[in-house]
Amino acid sequence: MLFRRSNSLTPSEAAAALSRGELRFVDVREAAELAEARIQDAQHILLDQLPGRLRELDHAQPVAFLCRSGSRSAMATRTATKAGLDARNVKGGIRAWKREGLPLASDSNRGSA
Repeated sequence: MLFRRSNSLTPSEAAAALSRGELRFVDVREAAELAEARIQDAQHILLDQLPGRLRELDHAQPVAFLCRSGSRSAMATRTATKAGLDARNVKGGIRAWKREGLPLASDSNRGSA
């Protein structure tokens, strides 16, 4: 679907935008998944809590959502977009992030995220 593709970033695109301070990261994975690997400075909001917590996000700054594989973050992206945020999904989630060798805040050598 074209709409979903236009609201997606590759992990490399997301990492570059994050390093330039052009977007905020929100990780919608469960706490146990965060313990395996996480991205520095990513805000953690569980997917089921997102609708009630969207007001915590700066509506003037783009936001990228991340999960394990990209499915839950795609749902988060749709929810945030409907609420008026400039939202993007990180395609492939933390799995793709790790495959591309992008920086993590914790040691992820204990297994797949």
